[in-house]
Amino acid sequence: MSLEDIDNPLSKEDETAQTKNGFLVLVSKLVFEDKLPVRFMYKTVPAHLNDTGWRLFTGYETPEFLEDELSNLLPVAVEKMIRLDPSLTELLEFNAGTVWERTPGSEGWERVYDFKIPADRVEVEITNDVDEFKH
Repeated sequence: MSLEDIDNPLSKEDETAQTKNGFLVLVSKLVFEDKLPVRFMYKTVPAHLNDTGWRLFTGYETPEFLEDELSNLLPVAVEKMIRLDPSLTELLEFNAGTVWERTPGSEGWERVYDFKIPADRVEVEITNDVDEFKH
């Protein structure tokens, strides 16, 4: 299936129109340590200027593995990932909120619409008490 065949009300141009920032993707270390292919990926809002927002996984990561993001997700240059897997080239152009998967034995990537992209947890304290507000 090509990207043009995807049933999507938005055009590819609409789906790739975000300003491009960053040059790094976070990749599961299983891709490198176990030599497994990327089979699942999503784009979140970038965490910093060098981040594209893309998170790439093999599909074999456990919840415990994913909880230790600092140890188990490696920052890798987009160009390196494209050299390892040229099928990522078009996909990495898509906007935040995009999710893709390819199942073993499938011909290519398929768009996923029912996956909820994890959001970073941010603790915020809110007060209406002017005396508690710190400048």
